[in-house]
Amino acid sequence: MTQDELKKAAALAALDYIVDGSIVGVGTGSTVNHFIDGLAGLRSRIRGAVSSSEASSQRLAAHGIEVFDLNGIESLPVYVDGADEIDHGFAMIKGGGGALTREKIVAAVSERFVCICDASKRVDVLGRFPLPVEVIPMACTHVARELRRLGGEAKPRAGFVTDNGNLILDVHGLSITDPVALERSINQIVGVVTNGLFAERGADVLLLAGGNGVERLERAPAQ
Repeated sequence: MTQDELKKAAALAALDYIVDGSIVGVGTGSTVNHFIDGLAGLRSRIRGAVSSSEASSQRLAAHGIEVFDLNGIESLPVYVDGADEIDHGFAMIKGGGGALTREKIVAAVSERFVCICDASKRVDVLGRFPLPVEVIPMACTHVARELRRLGGEAKPRAGFVTDNGNLILDVHGLSITDPVALERSINQIVGVVTNGLFAERGADVLLLAGGNGVERLERAPAQ
């Protein structure tokens, strides 16, 4: 199977987790696009969706799925999104598409986070994929200096502005052995909106597509 076929397989497997009559949290990216296309066939079973990006909102609307404002929603039973990397503890790097802040907000409101990706995204240690950090434009140089102190080399994402009107620094050279601690440290830097480590609120379910089909994994409950 091609990588795109694997992405589609993981995305369609996530349809099993949709709660009838609910509003569905929907992420962003190429794998999620397959999920949205599959969700269109179930639109009579759901009230609508909350989206983490303008691009996903447009795709949902094109399928006739109503897009709700998150401010009017108390909670979402399920949020479905992809990952750029995910470790064995279900911590992730996200934000390759630049929607990390809205993705993190929707994930925070959701009762269950279902991560969909192909097997190449599973890693032992996060950091091979550059860590995106969304920053207020005037703080870009300051934040880059602080990230260098944390061991990473931050490069502005050329020609890119987030849906929130901010910039992205992609941080290279990190070996992230304590994702929760690093997530907190980066978020404390003045000028950072948020970073693409999803560790404090990681995935609850991982649908991992490989040559033998889609493996369904669940995070062990906290002790």
